[in-house]
Amino acid sequence: MRTLSAIALSLLLGSCSSPPSLLERIIQQGELRVVTQNSPTTFYYGVDEARGVEFELARRYAKRLGVSLRIYPADQFWQLFSDVSRGRAEIGAAGLTVTKPRRSLVTFGPSYQSVESQVIYRMGTKKPRSLAELFGGKLEVLSGSSHVSLLEHARGSIPYLSWDEKRDLNTEALVRRVASGESDYAIVKSNEFSLLQHYYPETRVAFGLGNVDEVAWALPKGAEDLRESVAAYFAEIEASGELQEILDRYYYASSNFDYVGSRAFLRHLDSRFPQLQNVFLEAQIETGVDWKLLAAIAYQESHWNPGAVSPTGVRGVMMLTERTAQMMDVDDRNDARESILGGARYFQRVLKKLPERIPAQDRLWLAVAAYNIGFGHVEDARIITQIKGGNPDRWEDVRANLPLLGDEKWYKRVRRGYARGDVPVIYVDNVRRYLAMLEWMGGIETLSEQLRLSVNKQPAPG
Repeated sequence: MRTLSAIALSLLLGSCSSPPSLLERIIQQGELRVVTQNSPTTFYYGVDEARGVEFELARRYAKRLGVSLRIYPADQFWQLFSDVSRGRAEIGAAGLTVTKPRRSLVTFGPSYQSVESQVIYRMGTKKPRSLAELFGGKLEVLSGSSHVSLLEHARGSIPYLSWDEKRDLNTEALVRRVASGESDYAIVKSNEFSLLQHYYPETRVAFGLGNVDEVAWALPKGAEDLRESVAAYFAEIEASGELQEILDRYYYASSNFDYVGSRAFLRHLDSRFPQLQNVFLEAQIETGVDWKLLAAIAYQESHWNPGAVSPTGVRGVMMLTERTAQMMDVDDRNDARESILGGARYFQRVLKKLPERIPAQDRLWLAVAAYNIGFGHVEDARIITQIKGGNPDRWEDVRANLPLLGDEKWYKRVRRGYARGDVPVIYVDNVRRYLAMLEWMGGIETLSEQLRLSVNKQPAPG
C-alpha cells in the first residue's frame, strides 16, 4: 500500500499517450489540496499546531501518498463543493453528509461516520417537539447545507415553515446565536453539537429530525483512481483501529454532558485560569509536558483553586501529598507556582517510568491514571490486562481492567493489592474532556503567542 507513489509515477512515465489521472497529478506535483471548514470537529488551529478530525485524516492520507498537505477553510460552506468540482481542491473534508443533490456535483468516498440532524433551542425557553412548533420563532441553518433540503421537503406538509439561511456563518456561530438569544432555533449535526454544547451549555437538543446521514469526503466526479485510493485508505485505517482512535480523541469531550460542570469550567476559565496560565507555560518549558494537559489535570484536581484541601490531606492546585511535595522540592503546597511546577515534575517522572514502546497517546493516559492512583497500581492493572489476554500497552484495555483492582479475586493476584480502580477511569475521562475543551476555547491563540514569547526568552532545557 505504501508503494503507491512509486507505482503511480511509473505508470505516469510509461503512459505518454494518455494524460495523467488526477491521482497521478497529485503525486507528480507533490501536494494534496483539501478544502474544509473551521470547527472543533473538522479543522482549527490549536495552541501549537493545526488540529481536528478532518485535518488528522487528511494529513495521514497525504503522508500515505508521499505528498505534502495544503488544507484551507472555505469562506462559506457552499464553496466546499464548488472548489472540488472546479478543481481548486482535490478533496472536500468537512464532516460532509452524503445527499442526492450533492452527488450531482461531486463523487463521495466511503462513509466513515453517521450523524443525525437535530433542532436545538435555548434552555429556559419552551422546548419545541416538532418542526410545526417552531412557528413564530427564528430558525437558522447554514446556506448550502443538507438541512435546507430537509426543510424544503418538510414545507410540503407544513406550509408556514420558515427559516433563515446563513451564508457567512459556521456551525459554532449558529449554536452561539441560539445560546445568546439572537436566534431561537438552529439545525445542526449531532456530532458537532455534542462537542459544542460544552462551550455553550445553555443550548439543548429539542428533537432529532429522524434522519441518519453518512459522512464522507467529497471528490471530483470522474476521478476513479483517487476514489479507489481514498477507499483503500479508509479501509486500512478502519482495520488498524486508527480511525476510531482519531474519532475518540476529538469526541471525548462530548461524552456525558454535564450542564453544571461545563458552566463551572467556563466560569473558572474566566476567573481563575488567567492567574495561573503563565505558571502552566513555565512548567511546560521546564518539563516538556504540554501545559494544556497540566492545566486539565489541575482542573480535575482542584478546579484551579490554590487553597484546595481534601479530607485525606492532599492540597493545592495539583493536590500534592506531603510526601510527593517533599520529593519534588515543594515547600508550600498552597503556593500555586510551587504546586504546579511540582506537579509537572512528578507527572514527568511518572511518564518516564512507562516503557517507551507504548504508543504516545496510550502512554499519556496511563501516566495520567498513575498520577491519580499511583504508578504501582497502574502496573498491577497492566498485569491483570495481560493475564486476561488484553494489551497492557493499550489504554483502553487497561481502562477496562482497572476496576478489577477492587475485586478480591484479582487484587490478591497482584503485588500492591486492593485499590479503587474505578476512580482513575473517571479521572482520566474528565482530564481528556477538559483537555479537549482547552484546545478549542476562544482566545486560545493569545496563550499560544505567550508560549512562543516565553520559549524564546528561555534557554533550551537540559
